[in-house]
Amino acid sequence: MSEDFYEVLGVSRDADEDEINSAFRRKAAEFHPDVSDDPNAEEKFKKAKKAKEVLTDEQKRSAYDRMGHERFEQAEKRGGFDGGAGGAGAGGFGGGDPFGGASGGGLGDIFEQFFGGGGGSGPRGGADLQTRLTVTLEDVYEGAEKQMTISRPERCEACDGQGGTNPSTCGECNGRGQVTQVQQTPFGRMQQTQTCRRCGGDGQVYEETCSECRGEGQVSRETTLSVDIPPGIREGQTLRMEGEGAPGEPGARSGDLLIEIGVEDHPDFERDGDDLHYRHAISFPQAVFGDTVEVPTMEGSVEMDVPSGTQSGERFRLEGKGMPRLRRRGHGDLYVTVQVVTPESLSAEQREALEAFAEAGGEEIEVEQGFFERIKSSL
Repeated sequence: MSEDFYEVLGVSRDADEDEINSAFRRKAAEFHPDVSDDPNAEEKFKKAKKAKEVLTDEQKRSAYDRMGHERFEQAEKRGGFDGGAGGAGAGGFGGGDPFGGASGGGLGDIFEQFFGGGGGSGPRGGADLQTRLTVTLEDVYEGAEKQMTISRPERCEACDGQGGTNPSTCGECNGRGQVTQVQQTPFGRMQQTQTCRRCGGDGQVYEETCSECRGEGQVSRETTLSVDIPPGIREGQTLRMEGEGAPGEPGARSGDLLIEIGVEDHPDFERDGDDLHYRHAISFPQAVFGDTVEVPTMEGSVEMDVPSGTQSGERFRLEGKGMPRLRRRGHGDLYVTVQVVTPESLSAEQREALEAFAEAGGEEIEVEQGFFERIKSSL
């Protein structure tokens, strides 16, 4: 895969956020290590994830477009792109005025932060939330849409997430959200810009704390969501619902909801990856002479041939009768283990027939005990 983030996701350089997220979901479905057989799946998935994170962040994408892939990576290693002095501005010397100018991101950004300019990293996005949803094996086999109710924080409508009412300009920072401090160092006087402690960077203070959210800007509410269960998903795998997590600060995106999937035990089948296992009881005559028996599958009963001379514990494979492969074609297999059932009571006629069978094999002495014991021991 190409190193260029646009090429990694397969989108144009003017793609919007929705196109980028859709492209990432396609790549994740193709290369997620839990579902892909590609030997380099993990590396490809990580590259797609990194590309999505950069191209959906307005500041990082701007720096990436301006600097190019290699210089962006180098600048990020030197301090990241969080709006600090070692961030994007530290490495952004290409594509315009060396002191920032119209293109921004150069030395001008550093001077702005140390000598009273804008700066800041913008509103913070919401946190991801985690929950668990338990479904049946039938849900997983067919795919399903499930409803689930969760309790999550939501933006307070009473104060629009501000945490208070009657806003006024913060007198500490004069509405800038930042204050400049002067420090004396061995190299002389230096100015450093920091987030205003009084208003928390909002630039506003409130006369009254919101009674609905008690100043938090968020309240907890129950929400019902529809969750698509993809066919073939396994116990412990996680679904991601973008934007359904905790709300971010005003103007920022919400976090995601991570749903861990649990699968209920099935009364008939045991699952092993994409394969299913089933135990089927047969009689002693069926094992001796052979028979055609009906075996349940996830789609209904099918006929299975039991050849003559079948031993208890012998296993048969029904190809393609297992679970669907997650986001891939085909199904696993169904393995049927037969168990010969020893009768607990016999009629006189049945006993006479079995004694005759044993005598014909030279086992007359062992009819009373050994014959039935050997059948039981084979289970």
